[in-house]
Amino acid sequence: MKLDILALGAHPDDVEMSCTGTLLAAMAVGKTVGIIDFTRGELGTRGTPVTRAAEAAASNKILGIEVRENLGLPDGFFRNEREHQLPLIAAIRRYQPEVVLCNAIHDRHPDHGRAAQLASDACFLAGLRMIETFGDDGLPQAAWRPKNVYHYIQDRQLPPAFVVDITPHWAKKWEAIQAFKTQFFDPESTEPQTYLSSQTFAHFMEARAREFGHIIGVEFGEGFTVARPMGVRELGDLL
Repeated sequence: MKLDILALGAHPDDVEMSCTGTLLAAMAVGKTVGIIDFTRGELGTRGTPVTRAAEAAASNKILGIEVRENLGLPDGFFRNEREHQLPLIAAIRRYQPEVVLCNAIHDRHPDHGRAAQLASDACFLAGLRMIETFGDDGLPQAAWRPKNVYHYIQDRQLPPAFVVDITPHWAKKWEAIQAFKTQFFDPESTEPQTYLSSQTFAHFMEARAREFGHIIGVEFGEGFTVARPMGVRELGDLL
């Protein structure tokens, strides 16, 4: 299945927190989208790989996204090296996305910046035909390079290169975030308190979305950075 947009995340819930509003906005105008999680989040203080997988499936049902994979890379220990690049290259070639959304270029969690570089390099390498990968049918895959790679902004405040208006999709984005019941604020949970599970962090996520929205004169937004300047066909394309 060819996708218009493929969102990549180091952990299950990275995409939900950072760019599902953008995915929903794209789906609303007929774009096809998918999500690939790099790891099962097995080093997380709360939950287990089994519960994280169930939560990701519940989130997908809320969002209406049919395509979601988990590469099963080692949480905390994946590297931007051939062993971990190849499965991602194969996935990029399988879905042939025009646009890839991926982790912040640097962030509080070291996995995020490392995932950003892994994603960027894999997108480039996927376009080199001399790198051999195989599809699920056992046949060699054709080379494919996405046209654009954008990095969503996560915990650390980074100046966005552009902001997407997600106001009509905020409620569903928030519902998808809350599908990760083990990870975020739940007053009835008996699991250890973490940075993400506090009510303060829940308020932060909403405040961040409102801040990005404020920048472009809307209620809610999602911000992205780019590695190279973007082009526009005419100034009328800009808000």
